[in-house]
Amino acid sequence: MNSCNGRTLTSGRRASGFVLESCDHQVHIDLPGLVECDNIPDNRHEIPSPEVTRYHRHLCDIDLYSLDHNCQILLLLGRDVPYVHHILDQRTGHPDAPIGLRSPLGWTIVGDVCVGSQHGPVNVYKTYVLSSGRPSLLHPCENKVNIKELPTPSVPCRQSLDYSGHNVFALTPHDNKQGLSTEDRAFLQEMEKEFKKNSEGNWEAPLPFKEQRPLLPNNRVMALERARRFDTSLRRDLVKQKHFFEFMQKLFDSKHVEIAPPVKQNEEVWYLPVFGVYNPHKPDQIRGVFDSSATFHGLSLNNVLMSGPDLNNSLLGVLIRFRKEPIAITADIQQMFHCFYVRPDHRNYLRFFWHHENDVNQELKEYRMRVHVFGNKPSPSVATYGLHRTALDARDSFGPDVTDFVLNHFYVDDGLISLPSVDQAVDF
Repeated sequence: MNSCNGRTLTSGRRASGFVLESCDHQVHIDLPGLVECDNIPDNRHEIPSPEVTRYHRHLCDIDLYSLDHNCQILLLLGRDVPYVHHILDQRTGHPDAPIGLRSPLGWTIVGDVCVGSQHGPVNVYKTYVLSSGRPSLLHPCENKVNIKELPTPSVPCRQSLDYSGHNVFALTPHDNKQGLSTEDRAFLQEMEKEFKKNSEGNWEAPLPFKEQRPLLPNNRVMALERARRFDTSLRRDLVKQKHFFEFMQKLFDSKHVEIAPPVKQNEEVWYLPVFGVYNPHKPDQIRGVFDSSATFHGLSLNNVLMSGPDLNNSLLGVLIRFRKEPIAITADIQQMFHCFYVRPDHRNYLRFFWHHENDVNQELKEYRMRVHVFGNKPSPSVATYGLHRTALDARDSFGPDVTDFVLNHFYVDDGLISLPSVDQAVDF
């Protein structure tokens, strides 16, 4: 089997006597002999959906079938079935617009249909692999020269400088830390730009969506079914029910929850199933989790969010520094994720179902979270970034020792530090 990925040797069976029928049962095509293969492409992201046509005036009258996510892709029709590739009709717009093509099997869309042209051009280069294993676009030199320089201790080595004049071998505090990925840099750029205080004086941050992502389908039906099942389980366990309603009441009292507004037409929304987990060391306290990993039609909220970089200190470093002095101090931030609000235009991705006014006897109603939640993939990075931002802003008001404590002696929401005397610890 030859493809753009190379040549592959595989095995399979031959079959004959198959007939292909269009979805409207109007076209029947006798297929040639079929060859079995396990490597048929199964990428559904390029299959046009009915939503595509509504954004293009020249495609509005085209009826496309909705994509069936439960249907397997099992048949690849090539040039040995030329009839299915006949163009019976077409719809064209401006030169850069996608084209509607009708074949004997129905309509399809060809071209770039992404909003904002997210699919960039594809560039192909001829790549050479050098003897060192490094790829290069340049033709490798046929003359191979290896040089190894051994500096003598008595003669100091001249510093190696890059084009900007910096010493490329200089040691920095970040040498032992993992470098940032492209996505991590995009996350930090968005936080630096959008992390602001709202009119109530609370820090507010966006949900950091990936730059190129699919639109989320409306999963209301799935979330409502999960909410009903969770409600049934709480009614069977009255102790757990009591603990969870107390947890939810704290959210209502803190105004971290608000009634969800009606969904506008064609508005992208997402509903989070809710459940509770216990810490084995705290059997009387339950933590409410918003299930951002729950999938619907193959997608979840966490699929389209950037997780952000690991901004935590080394746990080993925190513990070792904790042992330096005799007087110990520990601190804990209560509901750290909830300390940071979500930008209002992103709150519709945090909708969920719960009992009206937190009353078990009232019906389930649509709410949405105003704060970042436990269960969202980027919440740890958002909260840690916000904690550091708070400490840096407070340097002039509370002193560099407090800022240093928050920046270097915290692991997630737990702070550990030690000081020489009780008086210093109390003052600190």
